[in-house]
Amino acid sequence: MEFDWSSPPFQLAAVLTKQEVEETFEDPFAIKLLPDSSRFNAQARFFNLGRAVAGKGVFTVYRTNGKMIRVILARIFTAEETFFYERKVSQALQQG
Repeated sequence: MEFDWSSPPFQLAAVLTKQEVEETFEDPFAIKLLPDSSRFNAQARFFNLGRAVAGKGVFTVYRTNGKMIRVILARIFTAEETFFYERKVSQALQQG
């Protein structure tokens, strides 16, 4: 998949780069979620929780047409998201 970075609707934090955001989508343990809130019915938006190659945990809100990913928001994991991600990775490793 390719990324559409033309005029993103947010500013990347000084601690996060476009490359790091893209790397999180390649994370084999990335967690992709479709929110079930009616708030997202007009335009389907998805959540991605993944780690960049250097280890940064990144939470991303995005939309896609199946070919192109448009990032709406990207930020570093909160403590709760880190816990959730690590728990899911642990579960996946125990099953595999």
